[in-house]
Amino acid sequence: MNSPQQPWKEPMPQEQFETMRRILAAPSPVGLEAAMTYGVLKPYFDSFAPKDWQMHQYKGHAGVVFDSHPGRDDLFKVMVIGHADKIRLQVRSIGDDGKIWINSDAFLPCTLIGHEVKLFSENPDQPGNYRVIEGGTVEALGAIHFSDAATRAGEKGIKKEQLYLELQIHGENKKHQVEKLGIRAGDAILLDRPIRRGFSPDTFYGAYLDNGLGCFATAEVARLITEAGGTKQVRILYAMASYEEIGRFGSRVMAGELRPDALIAIDVNHDYKAAPGIGDKRMVPLEMGKGFTMAVGAISSEQLNRVIETAAKEHEIPFQRDLVGADTGTDGMAGVFAAVDCAATSIGFPIRNMHTISETAHTSDVLAAVHGLTQALLAMDKLPDLKREFLDNHPRLDQAQGLGHQGHEKPDQSGQKNNQD
Repeated sequence: MNSPQQPWKEPMPQEQFETMRRILAAPSPVGLEAAMTYGVLKPYFDSFAPKDWQMHQYKGHAGVVFDSHPGRDDLFKVMVIGHADKIRLQVRSIGDDGKIWINSDAFLPCTLIGHEVKLFSENPDQPGNYRVIEGGTVEALGAIHFSDAATRAGEKGIKKEQLYLELQIHGENKKHQVEKLGIRAGDAILLDRPIRRGFSPDTFYGAYLDNGLGCFATAEVARLITEAGGTKQVRILYAMASYEEIGRFGSRVMAGELRPDALIAIDVNHDYKAAPGIGDKRMVPLEMGKGFTMAVGAISSEQLNRVIETAAKEHEIPFQRDLVGADTGTDGMAGVFAAVDCAATSIGFPIRNMHTISETAHTSDVLAAVHGLTQALLAMDKLPDLKREFLDNHPRLDQAQGLGHQGHEKPDQSGQKNNQD
């Protein structure tokens, strides 16, 4: 058995798994995130957060920030961000035959066929009152018998314009039947598959790991730090952002208003080792079950990464370095987008089948991210001068120590330099 002091090596307790399931199951499509932020996360934070914490609210979206030291602008501020919004399908139009034509948003059209969904529709007679329609499935071709030879052979795929919601409407005036339900253009549709444990040990799968997992991890970090007695020097802003899936617009508002000194996004990543057909791309060998991921590149702060990496190594928490290019692809960019000077990075968990109904992950990676970030924040709280720490310790490659090759010097065993010529 592994040590109880290393919970990332143990199966995730069922109670914790159920908390994760509730967060991921909350119906929170882009622009309508309150089911997760107010309906699940706020009650969860209320169950452990000290009474003097503050929840920041916003007029333009349902994102929230839980503030550990409200008003303490003298403290070093760290914003930890998950995003609550989910990819959503939307109603485009209603056909005379009762077909409800929909878009595919950030899903591959072929991954949607046959899956059960929920349609959320605002009552046109009572604006602000929403209803949910269950029992629908996403379709495109109707049957193999109606497709052309190339599609049957797999030589041609399904186009996004072919997707429609099947509500089993029949009889006369099918379009009128749909319209009587109050279904209108723009109504949001979500895939209907709450997470469940997988076949292999410590795995799970379902819809919307992207990015309920980031919100779950952010909440768990808050709980663990609270149980450890909180922080003295660090004011932590636990953020649940909106609009990430359409351009990361919510987190930049939060960063712009609260102006953190450091910012850490928590988001899903890819299991590149298991990804089919990309071997020739020589991707970073991230792998499910090998620990959390840490972004290196783009705007990722080497100083902030050093704090996280040091804490992870000290506590034997597994992690994997991830290469990012000009953009992290996550809310880790919120500071620069909001023109806020802050050290920033992005951590995550490798998952499979991203942006499908069967996203798959490993509980040990999630727990490694939670405990790794918890230990990093607690270690940061012990640093003697946090503000100077990030101002004065930018890496100096002009001071890099040579490992030695012909014509250069390298230290001998005593630490003295030897000329290699």
